[in-house]
Amino acid sequence: MPGIEPIQRALEAAIEAGRIPGVAAAAANADGVIFEGAAGHSSADRPEPMAIDAVFRIASMTKAITAAAAMQLVEQGRLALDQPAKEILPLLGETKILVGFDANGPILRAPRSEITLRRLLTHTAGFAYDIWNADMARYMREKEIPPMRTGKLAALAVPLVREPGERWEYGVNIEMVGRLVETVSGFDLETYLQKHILGPLGMHDTSYIARPSWENRLATVHGRKPDGTLEAIDNPPIDEAEREFFPGGGGLYSTAPDYLRFLRALINGGELDGARILKSETVALMGENHMGALDVQPLPSHNPQLSAPVDLMPGITKKWGLSFLINSEALPGARSAGSLAWAGLNNTYFWLDPKAKVAGVFMTQILPFADPMVLEAFERFERAVYEAVGRA
Repeated sequence: MPGIEPIQRALEAAIEAGRIPGVAAAAANADGVIFEGAAGHSSADRPEPMAIDAVFRIASMTKAITAAAAMQLVEQGRLALDQPAKEILPLLGETKILVGFDANGPILRAPRSEITLRRLLTHTAGFAYDIWNADMARYMREKEIPPMRTGKLAALAVPLVREPGERWEYGVNIEMVGRLVETVSGFDLETYLQKHILGPLGMHDTSYIARPSWENRLATVHGRKPDGTLEAIDNPPIDEAEREFFPGGGGLYSTAPDYLRFLRALINGGELDGARILKSETVALMGENHMGALDVQPLPSHNPQLSAPVDLMPGITKKWGLSFLINSEALPGARSAGSLAWAGLNNTYFWLDPKAKVAGVFMTQILPFADPMVLEAFERFERAVYEAVGRA
């Protein structure tokens, strides 16, 4: 593959001086895969080199795959974007809005607007994550709500923090979408995704369930200490015997080549290597602005160990599709306006440029999220991809 040297150099630069222990990345255009590569080590304290087939915890990069599953059911008429979601998931008809606290605890009121699939997919339904919302963090602490990653149904018993449709607020919306998929399809989300998306696309290393065969391929999660150095974080797997559901908003394991296959299917209008997961018009619909005049807002951190403050592509107005971040302006030397993107908590990132038909995946395992060193390296990788392929 001619012209990929700048991409590999960008990866090598990312691991200089120990700023990032290791990275795996992949990119493609309409003609197919243009780059798959890795640099550094899978752990800061072990000599094993990072491999292109290293397995990563991709966290919120799960969301786009769950959204694709929901849109399959929309195509079949089993879900509707503007149907009250409580008609499928009664829990959402009981959900209240958290308006504050008094001496007796949380103050809640009934919402005046409906939670819909469209609002869930665009993060405008009113849910929040405790990492980026202090009231939600307090509520979960006082009510002893378990973390979503545990797969306990009690994790879904959280209130809204906004009126549905009022504002973009990043939260457990796609976790609720996953439950909608499970309810309508009759399958747990792992089974549904394997049957209808991951299996057909040949994403054989993507699953909610850690596999014994991954033991030597699983990249280590690291924490960034105040002095900038890294230390390994113990990240035990979920007890599958106690799991009650699979959270649609996070939890998948995957590899850079696997995730790129999903993006390539979207570049190709919902089809890859003879396997169609979505209609081309559905893929186009998912990439449109579905939040109207609302804008994506910066996220202040209320858990600095897990996330820094988040403002990706600062200075650019950003919208949300079904379910992707959309930049309203082109990035110099990189993605076009109207490109789709998102990320995972452990600093994994992707973008998909429908205009140039270029997509890329960049995976590390570092906390907190929005690590400046990783973001700088990701930007260099993206520019190198466009330098290698030329702009459309």
